[in-house]
Amino acid sequence: MRDSENLTEATVFQDPGALVRNVHGQIAERIGLSIVRGDIAPGDPLPSEVRLCEMMGVSRTVIREAVRGLVAKGLVDSKPKRGTRVRDPAHWNHLDPDVLRWRVDVTDTETYLKKMFQLRRATEPEACALAASEANAEDHVRLSRDFQAMVDAGADNAAWVEADLAFHRSIYLATHNEFFWPIGQLFSFGLRQMFAIAAQGSHRPRAVVEHRDVLDAILARKPDLARAAALTLLGNATSDIDRIRQALASAQS
Repeated sequence: MRDSENLTEATVFQDPGALVRNVHGQIAERIGLSIVRGDIAPGDPLPSEVRLCEMMGVSRTVIREAVRGLVAKGLVDSKPKRGTRVRDPAHWNHLDPDVLRWRVDVTDTETYLKKMFQLRRATEPEACALAASEANAEDHVRLSRDFQAMVDAGADNAAWVEADLAFHRSIYLATHNEFFWPIGQLFSFGLRQMFAIAAQGSHRPRAVVEHRDVLDAILARKPDLARAAALTLLGNATSDIDRIRQALASAQS
């Protein structure tokens, strides 16, 4: 077990510089990022409440509120006489936006891309097929608008990324299955880095066609065609990102 009382603010609870709404949110950010980074192992206790107050320069009220937030995210378990201990990652709420963001911050790019593509391949083709069956007129308008924003982005990488994220999020909303919605919300955060890498490539004209194929299949209410179009898009996206990353690495060497 690590001696968590010896952890210092400089080495463990580093301020990530994230924008937060309030003081206890800022403290939760710092502690949460430390937990996800592995500075305190699962099963180990957080420093005592008094020690945390000293390290963070805040009151006990702020610490307690921050810890309550981390309990809600599944990162820690707090019990009388036992203290507050880090839970095994299997119990973390990985769909929580903060937890996801912290995982992205501390995960190497290779692992991050691999896991994101695994999740996309497992969910996105079926989400597209379901959207083709369940989407209503409002969904069709939103998807068409998001796709047009991708076309209008032209060479503007930032605008392309935002439009691309919106398009894929709208697919999950169009399933009208609330169990798919958190995945779409997750991708709003988790795919940003992936899409930012992909935006640097020269494949955009082909990607526009592939997204149009997905859209057309959903609008035509053809689930099998939507599923096939999504699989094609994902297969080429994997190859595109691998090629772009290799080119960037070569340019930097």
